Amino acid sequence: MMDDEELLELVELEIRDLLNRYDFPGDDTPIVRVSGLKALEGDPEYEQSVINLVDAMDEWIPIPPRATELPFLMPIEDVFGIKGRGTVVTGRVERGTIKVGEPVEIIRFGDTRATVATGLEMFHKQLDETVAGDAVGVLLRGVDRDEVERGQVLVKPGSMRPYTKAKAEVYVLSRDEGGRHTPFFSGYKPQFYIRTSDITGSIGLPEGVEMVMPGDNVQMDIELMSPVPLESGMRFRHPGGRPHRGVRRDNRGDGLAWQERTPISDRSSPCSAATAGNVTTRP
Repeated sequence: MMDDEELLELVELEIRDLLNRYDFPGDDTPIVRVSGLKALEGDPEYEQSVINLVDAMDEWIPIPPRATELPFLMPIEDVFGIKGRGTVVTGRVERGTIKVGEPVEIIRFGDTRATVATGLEMFHKQLDETVAGDAVGVLLRGVDRDEVERGQVLVKPGSMRPYTKAKAEVYVLSRDEGGRHTPFFSGYKPQFYIRTSDITGSIGLPEGVEMVMPGDNVQMDIELMSPVPLESGMRFRHPGGRPHRGVRRDNRGDGLAWQERTPISDRSSPCSAATAGNVTTRP
């Protein structure tokens, strides 16, 4: 354990300087000196320091807002069959709420499957209701283990539908930014990581654009081999986990961004329009 007071003060100054450099209130942020080992050994000073740390976190770290007012959506991360009970899907609730006994839909790769949530569990605790942000297991009525898989989504009935085509305006990260080293061309077929799914898709470049270099901004058409639920502004990643960043969205290098979707057929679902862009569906 570091016990040099001058060195501790120097480290604290460096931490505050780093926070200020990235536009955090470094001069005002509390820095609590803690030793978990000493606290476990029963040292009263460090036992209190752990309490002080938790109090500071409660005061300074805001609770992220949860999108509880939106329709229920949970990307499926894993699937389990429980003998005598049925099939359980697990994941983190992205938005909305769900209660035991409520109907849900599984949006699969090409169709939907109606069912009912007959049980909810989080960390071995049975729940009556779960909300956005919770990591839960959902027991589904009448669904066989082989009818559902990772990458599909569980939603409020009628709230979403799958798409195969989208138009995206993107910025491609350069090599110095941790992105691509080489250009790509129209017809390029990467893997797209959308929520928990891994889908092959084809990229079409606009007329007059022969190739896209790292560091370019470009609008492109994307056609996926299997339909998946898409929404305005959602993020995804390009093959190999190489980060891309969508323009006009705060993606923090996390992925390409769908800038907009506008229905162009009677079978398209509602959308939010802000800039030019179209999505077609092909169930």
